[in-house]
Amino acid sequence: MGEVIVSMNHINKSFPGVKALNDVHFELRSGEVMALLGENGAGKSTLMKILSGVYTRDSGELKILGKEYKELNPKLAREAGVAIIHQELNMCRHLTVAENMFLGRELHGLVTLKDSEMEKEAKKYLDELGVDISPRHMVGDLPVSKQQMIEIAKALSVNAKILVMDEPTSALTSRECEELFRIIHKLRDQGKGIVYISHRLEELSHVTDRVTIMRDGNYITEGNFKDFTMDEIIQNMVGREIKEKFPRVECQRGKKVFEVEHLNAGRLVRDVSFSLYEGEIVGFAGLMGAGRTETTRAIFGIDPKESGVIKLDGKEIEIKKPMDSIKAGIVLAPEDRKKDGLCTKLSIRHNLSLPNLDIICNKLGFVNSKEEERICQKEIEDLKIKLASVETNADALSGGNQQKVVIGKWLARNSRVVIFDEPTRGIDVGAKVEIYNLMNDLKKQGICVMFVSSEMPEVLGIADRIIVMCDGRITGELDAKETKQNEILKLATSFEKKIDEAI
Repeated sequence: MGEVIVSMNHINKSFPGVKALNDVHFELRSGEVMALLGENGAGKSTLMKILSGVYTRDSGELKILGKEYKELNPKLAREAGVAIIHQELNMCRHLTVAENMFLGRELHGLVTLKDSEMEKEAKKYLDELGVDISPRHMVGDLPVSKQQMIEIAKALSVNAKILVMDEPTSALTSRECEELFRIIHKLRDQGKGIVYISHRLEELSHVTDRVTIMRDGNYITEGNFKDFTMDEIIQNMVGREIKEKFPRVECQRGKKVFEVEHLNAGRLVRDVSFSLYEGEIVGFAGLMGAGRTETTRAIFGIDPKESGVIKLDGKEIEIKKPMDSIKAGIVLAPEDRKKDGLCTKLSIRHNLSLPNLDIICNKLGFVNSKEEERICQKEIEDLKIKLASVETNADALSGGNQQKVVIGKWLARNSRVVIFDEPTRGIDVGAKVEIYNLMNDLKKQGICVMFVSSEMPEVLGIADRIIVMCDGRITGELDAKETKQNEILKLATSFEKKIDEAI
């Protein structure tokens, strides 16, 4: 580790009704990976937005590469050597790799753009990372992992000395994570300073040199990663000891409530059959591309099914669109909560009310304000949603609280089947436990819970029964208490059924 390249002292930032940062300290050195840790709402993103010039601090001192900045905007931050690789990648899908890398700083000739020069320059930085991507490739055709590499190459092309990586592995497979870690090590060895933000604490040992921990907008502690135990990191993050990462509730399995028989929809849902019972949580495991999300979308009516039968309480129900599913009492908390689960520019009140207008409107179609208020307050209290006001826009909430709003709008309907797709992706360890407890509460109420997760410890820790998918088909069903990770992985990489049927 080298010299200090970022120094932030006594940083304060307030928003209406919220003290986001309170006397925060942060330091980054060249040639190190600093993990910035904390629960959702701890102030990590706000601090990094101040470093990148997106937000203006109320007070405090900020130095980058030894130079003090009284005022900082995104342009000045980029020129100072700061680059942020966001969780939601800012790529123009209809442009090529080279066009994305040079967007806003294109190389011009007298009349036209110097495409060949930009492609040559883009190739140089991609090769430097050891990434085999053609500069002429359309970005929209590339997987998220490759798009992420392009963002890193773009940062290098503008001579970034400080890279902030926000949840970089949230949508990557284990193999893609290994490739990212290789590149992070390479950048660190080149003397870059890397701020690494992640809620996947188990991956910190692969890349982290030091940690800075925040809680509720306050600086808590910092130090060498090797000097902390994982329990100490978690306790500093949440301010309390979490005795159970995966709280499990024992319930007697009741009657069969929900059945899917021979469901087919597109390439990744092939002859899928399973049942859900009262008093149990069923986890769907598998690798990316196994068809788990596609199965939830077909059940909910987002994607059209080609064939198959869906039954509730033994009676067949016809689901052609999401509203059919919602009215039947089958609801979905989708994988991408910002894109598919929330109207981020609308208030919490509107987000909780919109799917329930048939409940809160009178016969003339007018909203019953008292009923709307009752529903909103009940869900906010029951789910412990942290917010300044019910009129706060959804995009102002932390990831964990956004997830609670997505879930809350469905619980107001007394739904029979609740489907969660990656319910804890991108949220902190404390909020994860709250989501698990919510799933357990639903289970105790006799509501069927089905959830998709790419984290095998989570599936093993929370599910009662595990259904494994591979290549669009169910390859096995396991009792969570009596199985191990390697058994799930074996089924998740099994193509035996597909081969048998082809013969």
